[in-house]
Amino acid sequence: MIRKRRKVKSQKNQKVETTTNFLQEKEFLSEDLDNNLKKLRLIYSDCSDVIFRAFKIGNKKRATLIYIEGLVNIEEIDDNVLSPLMQECGAEFVEMQTLIENKISVSNVKKVKTFNDFVHEISIGNSVVLIDKQKNGLSLGLSKSEQRSVEESSAESVVRGPRDAFVESLLVNTSLLRKKIRSPNLKVVPMELGSYTNTKVVISYIEGIVNETLIKEAKNRLSRIDIDGVWESGMVEEFIEDAPFSPFPQLLSTERPDVATSSLLEGRLVILVDGTPFALVAPTTLYSLLQSNEDYYSRFLIGTAIRWLRHFFLLISLLLPSLYVAVITFHQEMVPTTLLISMAASREQVPFPALIEALIMEITFEALREAGLRLPKQVGAAVSIVGALVIGEAAVAAGIVSAPMVIVVAITGIASFTIPRYPVAIAIRMLRFPMIFLAGTLGLLGIMLGVIAIIIHLSTLRSFGVPYLSPLAPMKFRELKDVLVRAPWWKLNTRPRLTGGYNKYRQSPGQKPDPKKGGE
Repeated sequence: MIRKRRKVKSQKNQKVETTTNFLQEKEFLSEDLDNNLKKLRLIYSDCSDVIFRAFKIGNKKRATLIYIEGLVNIEEIDDNVLSPLMQECGAEFVEMQTLIENKISVSNVKKVKTFNDFVHEISIGNSVVLIDKQKNGLSLGLSKSEQRSVEESSAESVVRGPRDAFVESLLVNTSLLRKKIRSPNLKVVPMELGSYTNTKVVISYIEGIVNETLIKEAKNRLSRIDIDGVWESGMVEEFIEDAPFSPFPQLLSTERPDVATSSLLEGRLVILVDGTPFALVAPTTLYSLLQSNEDYYSRFLIGTAIRWLRHFFLLISLLLPSLYVAVITFHQEMVPTTLLISMAASREQVPFPALIEALIMEITFEALREAGLRLPKQVGAAVSIVGALVIGEAAVAAGIVSAPMVIVVAITGIASFTIPRYPVAIAIRMLRFPMIFLAGTLGLLGIMLGVIAIIIHLSTLRSFGVPYLSPLAPMKFRELKDVLVRAPWWKLNTRPRLTGGYNKYRQSPGQKPDPKKGGE
């Protein structure tokens, strides 16, 4: 029985390999239309959406139009292809080049020479015309796909700033970049990933600003991806990041064209994947992930204050539960006497130690937050808020947890919402649990050991060769004006050295406003 199963599995694998090898062979189309159609019908057997439309050119020469229903514009095919070709024409239209120049009013037309090229053109939504006694086919760029309109980003909302966001169409996304960077130096290099999906991927960068070594490295990493299908940029991210086992993201994912534009102007590159609105920016640093695009649209004093607030609440999100557990378990002398008496009274009926109590509340809060994300938008927020209030109050009344622990967990949850990048927030949420364990077993010493371990890990991380803690480690004093503070725009006159060193200066000197000069 086992041998039979192995034999069947081997036969299945052999069939898949045979089909793949057939598509990979560089077999040219023949001049015999019937022979070509026979092979193509074999390739597209059991594909009811692949249409073979036979017709005659001028009632003389046989031809067939092949396309995938739903991926092409039928109206344009009828008006610009079938109608002019089926009209009466002379012998001068027998040649393929003459046919292209005089009869087909389609801007994107190219020749198809092999079956592999034919399958590729059909798969991306083009239609192909095969003509009898002609060894090449015609690929017509008349693809059409349903797509949503450009809307405001729901994941990266802003009070002040552009309202457009990337969509699932790669052509729309590249056009959004072109609208913001109107320069021929903006390069868009195409690639294809996935042996079955043939997903279009582009690497976008600004020539003259980006480091050439960075472009070569990105192309090498993408070219090494050999997988059956790619349909989201997160899959590409896992293949090209430097440290796959780190909880911290090494590429910045965004669906905002203004964020991608600012990254391009800093000498970074942007990777766009067809079928997803999220673009990848490489390289990135921890401080770039903690910055919001709205920091640069508000006045620099407001942006700096918000940035400090964000960094402070990042520490609160990571350390507050563990600090509470450590103080309650090992370091009660650090708490004022009045507060300590109040906390002891609230914990009098709680049967669990502070460590277990913190884990129960944190896991419950994370479950409520995840449930709020997965439920429909109309009820998700209400369920998460009401659930937290009801469960927290009931748990305190039942004596399962103490009231101070509910307050600590609530403040921690609010602090985690201030982190602008969702992958960073998830990393902090993951690290919060080992920090609680260290605090419950070793007290403040465990917290210090955990913080040291996190700092060491961050110091060893790289994003396409750029240190993750740059420009603090290694220290670059001239670049600190856009890390802990947000300097005014007239002071941000240089690009980051590790990404935009080839084109250092962003603006002319003397841009600071001077009221004495007036309109001079």
